[in-house]
Amino acid sequence: MIYSFEVFPPKPTAPVEAVSETFAELATLKPDFISVTYGAGGGVTGGQLTCELSARLKNEYHVKPVAHLPCISYTKEEISSVLEQFKEYGITDILALRGDKSPERPEKHDFRYASELIDFIRTKGDFNLYGACYPEIHPEARSAADDIRHLKEKVDKGATHLISQLFFDNNSFYQFLEKCDIAGIHVPIEAGIMPVVNEKQIQRMVSLCGASLPRKFTVMMQRFGHSPEAIRDAGIAYAVDQIVDLVANGVDGIHLYTMNNPLVARRITEAVSGILGR
Repeated sequence: MIYSFEVFPPKPTAPVEAVSETFAELATLKPDFISVTYGAGGGVTGGQLTCELSARLKNEYHVKPVAHLPCISYTKEEISSVLEQFKEYGITDILALRGDKSPERPEKHDFRYASELIDFIRTKGDFNLYGACYPEIHPEARSAADDIRHLKEKVDKGATHLISQLFFDNNSFYQFLEKCDIAGIHVPIEAGIMPVVNEKQIQRMVSLCGASLPRKFTVMMQRFGHSPEAIRDAGIAYAVDQIVDLVANGVDGIHLYTMNNPLVARRITEAVSGILGR
């Protein structure tokens, strides 16, 4: 059973040391790896920050890092430069992403899909490549079948491990796994779980990834959303309930979107450590 976390770099105006305490606390929970999102602001500078933090995880906290690398707003030359930085820092595991479209970073046309990035990275060195997947279909996909076809391309190009976008209805994830199996996608697929600890967080994430909200979840938000403490505790309980059900149904792993909150990550990890066999 794989158990991993995601963290994000500090804002450009904050020192790298701002995440040191978070790293130190998360490392004590002994995840199989921690993925590091791409540095704010993008460009080669963003890659440098992701490299620095990934190297810190590896060398100071002895946790395997997986560095995020988006491609939609970058040229082949820029991606090559970031890959060279990864090599210099000893980073060998990469989560290859298309990346979100942003008016602040115009699209470039060297890479249209993550599968093209994966294919390109394979020519640049011996990296272990991860891919992302959407249990409830990528918001821009033409159809569920088209989305699965693109996912199969990522695996065929060299992705050996998949991490899912967040979801709140486990049945959606189980149906997705069935589709992957039918399509011949047979690599480990981790279930992405985000503990919701405030209303703004859920509104932003759902708008970005299109996750559906089951009645059980919306009732919880309505009942406890007025109180920061109550919604935090309810969100943790909901995430724990999801994880227990997922593990009982034999999923390959759990990827916890920590939002750089080690307290929440610790409470969830302690609640499920027995069923994870940790």
